[in-house]
Amino acid sequence: MNIDFSKNTDGLIPAIIQDSETKTVLMLGFMNAEAYQKTVDTKKVTFYSRTKQRLWTKGEESGNFLNLIDIKNDCDNDTLLIQVKPEGPTCHKGTDTCWNGENKGKYGFISDLEDTIQLRKENADSEKSYVASLFKLGMNKIAQKVGEEAVEVVIEAKDDNDDLFLGESADLLFHYLILLQAKGFKLDDVVEVLKSRQKKN
Repeated sequence: MNIDFSKNTDGLIPAIIQDSETKTVLMLGFMNAEAYQKTVDTKKVTFYSRTKQRLWTKGEESGNFLNLIDIKNDCDNDTLLIQVKPEGPTCHKGTDTCWNGENKGKYGFISDLEDTIQLRKENADSEKSYVASLFKLGMNKIAQKVGEEAVEVVIEAKDDNDDLFLGESADLLFHYLILLQAKGFKLDDVVEVLKSRQKKN
């Protein structure tokens, strides 16, 4: 890997630390050539601490190591994207990230939709919100809706109208997300089950 440590007079380049699984950015540190090599050799992310003026392996005191998974160099060869498997919180303040964020899987719009469903469940007027009305009607009604939408998906899958098939698929996914929350779960819980099966196979 051709890394240009000479771009800056101090020989340091930024290293962006990202969870290899959740893709959450955990922190930003700086590396010199020696820190980079130690990271590669030990598989534990090591920085050059500008405060301590020495090499510093993340977790050397706390035990919250950043286990190396992969390193990517940017187009200018002067910034690293380092993917890791963290052991415990990354920030010295005890949070998952140095921006006080949670390190959990995100699924873009689907995660936003889950948040909206949760808000409707907790706060919305059941007379004005379809989602809130389903939660008010209870588990049997929500499960029934999932069953109905699943049947519709099967019917449309056997036909040739792609728009109807995708529309019914969206309805099924939407109502399944509601059912998950009615049972006290979210999509992350299902993903974890799938991951556990992958490891066994």
